[in-house]
Amino acid sequence: MSDYIHQLPDWPHFHWQHNALATLLAAVRLRQGRLIGRMEALGFVQREEAVLSTLTEDVLKSSEIEGEILDKDLVRSSIARRLGIAAAALPPADRAVEGVVEMMLDATQNFAAPLSSERLFGWHAALFPTGRSGISKIIVGAWRDGKAGPMRVVSGPYGREHVHYEAPDAGKLAAEMKAFLDWFNTAENIDPLIKAALAHLWFVTIHPFDDGNGRIARAVADMSLARSENSPQRFYSMSAQIRIERKAYYDILETTQKGDLDVTPWLQWFLKCLDRAFDGAETILAAVFRKAEFWKTHAAAKINDRQRDMLNRLLDGFEGSLTSSKWAAIEKCSADTALRDIGELIEFGILKRHAAGGRSSRYSLAGLG
Repeated sequence: MSDYIHQLPDWPHFHWQHNALATLLAAVRLRQGRLIGRMEALGFVQREEAVLSTLTEDVLKSSEIEGEILDKDLVRSSIARRLGIAAAALPPADRAVEGVVEMMLDATQNFAAPLSSERLFGWHAALFPTGRSGISKIIVGAWRDGKAGPMRVVSGPYGREHVHYEAPDAGKLAAEMKAFLDWFNTAENIDPLIKAALAHLWFVTIHPFDDGNGRIARAVADMSLARSENSPQRFYSMSAQIRIERKAYYDILETTQKGDLDVTPWLQWFLKCLDRAFDGAETILAAVFRKAEFWKTHAAAKINDRQRDMLNRLLDGFEGSLTSSKWAAIEKCSADTALRDIGELIEFGILKRHAAGGRSSRYSLAGLG
């Protein structure tokens, strides 16, 4: 009797019930198209901001799923620099952050390039630049060799561990990964969203590395989703939604890997999670949508470069209270010029004045607090 799907005689010939997926797949496809259409209606700068926000969330949450907490500003800085997006006052990233970002950007920006073992080795080496996972030395940039024993996913205290899953023997990895990569790089008559779900499941089932398999599996799925849209621009984060549903994610993976090759339940879960990721995009991109609506509302106002810069800072979440002295310092202008800039925006109904008067007054966006 086989304990896991990779031990079944027909592995890896997955199959599923098309009728059970048709309605769900159509609904998810519709939402995917609507989100892309909505984003295309935004200006170039807003789309850049949306991509930066989405990729930042994706990197953060994929790492969080594995219990690794990264600094948001460092992640955002690394992504912005690599994409050539202006991101003022953000700190330089450290090597650990750079590696995760390198992998995610290679997967999503170079989605059309074939996925190879060497490319996966590069991703793995980027994730573990010190050659260690925590304090443990691991094999980096190569398949696991099995010297440490079977690759098992376990939980519970020492001596009473619960084995959730045991991956294929290390000796089979070359053949297993060749079959996976040949399939992944071959065009076939499978809906691209189904292919993304199968790629995620197949890769994580093989578990070819000593560590980092979950993060790489999610990068592979993101690469497949980018192929489904034929675009490097990411406007939703599957990893962010999986982070919210982490227990259900691990439960369905364990159930599927201990089942048979009918993977309909896994595909249903993946598609529903993807559907909820579109809801999550509304939260992740709320500031972008807010800013786009703001500039649409005030498109006719004659706004100079200093005013536009400061309004964008306010829309992004200006720290503390805005005063004319802060305006002058940030925009490198005289106090009188700052007061004149502010006065014009008050006349346009864009800013409002709070308390006191003159240079001690505080200002905020009208209608926003």
